[in-house]
Amino acid sequence: MVKGTEDLLATLTMSSAAGSAAVKETNSSSWSGRPRTGSRRPSHVRGLVDSYVVPGDVVLDLSEMTNQTIKLGTGLRQECDTIQATSYVPSVEDTVIGVVVDTKPDNFLVDIKGPSVAFLPVLSFEGGTRRNIPKFEIGTLIYARVVKANNIMNPELSCMDATGKAAEFGQLKGGYMFDTLTGMSRMLLSSPTCPVLEALGKKLSFEIAVGLNGRVWVNAPAPSTVILVSNAIMKSESLSGIKQRAMVENLLERLS
Repeated sequence: MVKGTEDLLATLTMSSAAGSAAVKETNSSSWSGRPRTGSRRPSHVRGLVDSYVVPGDVVLDLSEMTNQTIKLGTGLRQECDTIQATSYVPSVEDTVIGVVVDTKPDNFLVDIKGPSVAFLPVLSFEGGTRRNIPKFEIGTLIYARVVKANNIMNPELSCMDATGKAAEFGQLKGGYMFDTLTGMSRMLLSSPTCPVLEALGKKLSFEIAVGLNGRVWVNAPAPSTVILVSNAIMKSESLSGIKQRAMVENLLERLS
């Protein structure tokens, strides 16, 4: 029996923030990257420094701010008198983990945590024809590549690489998916391999798919391995490389 499994499961129920946003505030119409000398941020702005917010959270209440110019950074939008955090913004060639939310004759509609649902054409699979269209139920997890993205149309996905091969793309069966920061997703995909995945890979056998939209999928023969790997990744978001390795060693000891 795995020691500490209940604690790890409890941790998994608390998913990480799905995204972050920053507010730039200044007393003039230009922005230099820092407040003017002698200026002081209002308390409600200072309280947000180094904080994370998830899509939909209210970052600022503009009704409380007078005679100030606010410049919105990436990941923010104005809704009447409030500034809100927005969702992931897709870019061409991003790899994403999506959830099928509807099916149409020509497309699957996929939630990728973006401003709008993405289209996954039924023929965007290796060897795809009208006779062998995949049958995905609502809720199916898909690992795909963004092939079209702009401000006018819904994003378009493909389950093929640039050469028309399936590669690692397609349906993600079984396993466990959780949300993380988009910055953490980029770290997990970085080269050389990030410390937490390197340390886990030396001791455990598992599969992982990382989406730049802040979703991570983990699968392994043993449920305890899925729990440990997912827990380790979520715990590593704010740790240095040395601390990530130490944290993994500590979690592995709980399995012995």
